[in-house]
Amino acid sequence: MKKAVIEVGGTQYLVAEGDTFDVNFLGSGKKTVDFQPLMIVDGDSSVVDPSKLKSAKVTAKIAEEPLQGEKVIALRYKAKKRVHTKRGHRQKLSRITVTAV
Repeated sequence: MKKAVIEVGGTQYLVAEGDTFDVNFLGSGKKTVDFQPLMIVDGDSSVVDPSKLKSAKVTAKIAEEPLQGEKVIALRYKAKKRVHTKRGHRQKLSRITVTAV
Protein backbone atom coordinates (compact mmCIF):
# COMPACT_ATOMS: atom_id res chain seq x y z
CA MET A 1 0.00 0.00 0.00
CA LYS A 2 1.36 3.37 -1.05
CA LYS A 3 1.59 6.11 1.59
CA ALA A 4 2.75 9.69 1.37
CA VAL A 5 3.67 12.51 3.73
CA ILE A 6 2.00 15.80 2.78
CA GLU A 7 2.06 19.24 4.36
CA VAL A 8 -1.19 21.17 4.77
CA GLY A 9 -1.27 24.47 6.64
CA GLY A 10 2.10 23.90 8.33
CA THR A 11 1.16 20.41 9.61
CA GLN A 12 2.46 17.16 8.12
CA TYR A 13 0.16 14.16 7.64
CA LEU A 14 0.91 10.54 6.70
CA VAL A 15 -1.85 9.61 4.24
CA ALA A 16 -2.92 6.65 2.14
CA GLU A 17 -5.59 6.38 -0.53
CA GLY A 18 -9.08 6.54 0.97
CA ASP A 19 -8.07 8.33 4.20
CA THR A 20 -10.39 11.05 5.52
CA PHE A 21 -9.20 13.70 7.97
CA ASP A 22 -9.67 17.33 8.99
CA VAL A 23 -7.22 20.09 8.02
CA ASN A 24 -7.17 23.87 8.40
CA PHE A 25 -9.68 25.67 6.18
CA LEU A 26 -8.59 25.52 2.52
CA GLY A 27 -10.95 28.14 1.11
CA SER A 28 -14.33 27.79 -0.48
CA GLY A 29 -15.13 27.07 -4.11
CA LYS A 30 -12.69 24.20 -4.62
CA LYS A 31 -13.75 20.58 -5.15
CA THR A 32 -10.33 18.89 -5.44
CA VAL A 33 -6.89 19.83 -4.14
CA ASP A 34 -3.43 18.62 -5.22
CA PHE A 35 -0.55 18.40 -2.76
CA GLN A 36 3.19 18.02 -3.37
CA PRO A 37 4.38 15.02 -1.29
CA LEU A 38 7.41 15.37 0.99
CA MET A 39 8.00 11.61 1.05
CA ILE A 40 6.47 8.51 -0.56
CA VAL A 41 6.58 5.07 1.10
CA ASP A 42 5.75 2.01 -1.00
CA GLY A 43 6.24 -1.20 0.96
CA ASP A 44 9.94 -1.44 1.83
CA SER A 45 11.14 1.39 -0.42
CA SER A 46 10.81 5.09 0.26
CA VAL A 47 11.47 8.14 -1.92
CA VAL A 48 12.75 11.33 -0.31
CA ASP A 49 14.71 12.90 -3.19
CA PRO A 50 13.04 16.22 -4.20
CA SER A 51 13.97 15.78 -7.87
CA LYS A 52 12.07 12.47 -8.02
CA LEU A 53 9.11 13.85 -6.06
CA LYS A 54 8.53 16.79 -8.45
CA SER A 55 6.45 14.63 -10.80
CA ALA A 56 4.45 12.98 -7.99
CA LYS A 57 1.29 14.44 -6.50
CA VAL A 58 -1.39 13.54 -3.98
CA THR A 59 -4.97 14.33 -5.02
CA ALA A 60 -7.71 14.88 -2.46
CA LYS A 61 -11.41 15.67 -2.67
CA ILE A 62 -12.95 18.19 -0.27
CA ALA A 63 -15.77 16.30 1.44
CA GLU A 64 -17.15 18.96 3.79
CA GLU A 65 -16.47 22.58 4.51
CA PRO A 66 -16.53 24.67 6.57
CA LEU A 67 -16.48 22.66 9.77
CA GLN A 68 -15.66 24.00 13.20
CA GLY A 69 -13.09 22.44 15.50
CA GLU A 70 -13.23 21.97 19.24
CA LYS A 71 -13.71 25.09 21.33
CA VAL A 72 -10.48 26.45 22.81
CA ILE A 73 -10.89 28.64 25.88
CA ALA A 74 -8.31 31.19 27.02
CA LEU A 75 -8.61 32.52 30.57
CA ARG A 76 -6.83 35.47 32.16
CA TYR A 77 -7.21 35.69 35.93
CA LYS A 78 -5.43 37.59 38.67
CA ALA A 79 -6.29 36.65 42.23
CA LYS A 80 -7.65 39.41 44.48
CA LYS A 81 -7.42 42.02 41.69
CA ARG A 82 -10.86 41.69 40.01
CA VAL A 83 -9.15 40.85 36.74
CA HIS A 84 -10.68 38.03 34.76
CA THR A 85 -11.22 37.63 31.02
CA LYS A 86 -12.59 34.60 29.19
CA ARG A 87 -12.23 34.20 25.43
CA GLY A 88 -13.19 31.32 23.17
CA HIS A 89 -12.20 30.31 19.66
CA ARG A 90 -13.30 27.60 17.20
CA GLN A 91 -11.00 26.98 14.23
CA LYS A 92 -12.50 26.63 10.74
CA LEU A 93 -11.69 23.24 9.21
CA SER A 94 -12.09 21.38 5.93
CA ARG A 95 -12.62 17.60 5.77
CA ILE A 96 -10.70 16.03 2.89
CA THR A 97 -10.60 12.50 1.44
CA VAL A 98 -7.44 11.31 -0.36
CA THR A 99 -8.36 9.91 -3.77
CA ALA A 100 -4.95 9.17 -5.34
CA VAL A 101 -1.33 8.91 -4.23
